[in-house]
Amino acid sequence: MIQALRRHRRAVAGAVLAEGLGVFLRTLYRDIDTLKGQGAHIEGEAGVGYILRSGFMLPPLMFSQEEIEALVRGLRSVSQRADGPLGLAARNVLAKVGAAPPPA
Repeated sequence: MIQALRRHRRAVAGAVLAEGLGVFLRTLYRDIDTLKGQGAHIEGEAGVGYILRSGFMLPPLMFSQEEIEALVRGLRSVSQRADGPLGLAARNVLAKVGAAPPPA
């Protein structure tokens, strides 16, 4: 669920998340409450939508600016061209990299 939320930069409806995860809407609401209780920075509510604020469970990324650019370009290409698990994996990595901006 965290990965599904990371893929959205704006609030996403619970029904959209539930469908994408293959769970019932009621299950999604319960799981979101559980994640909030564990410290996830999820904002929103039923009927409005949900968004994950940055900073939750992110390991430090030790890449130069050029390395990040190369990763993002390659991942975008894979996410657009690959089907199934590989395309999803590329989108997941893009969400992780996008959620951890380099220090100023």
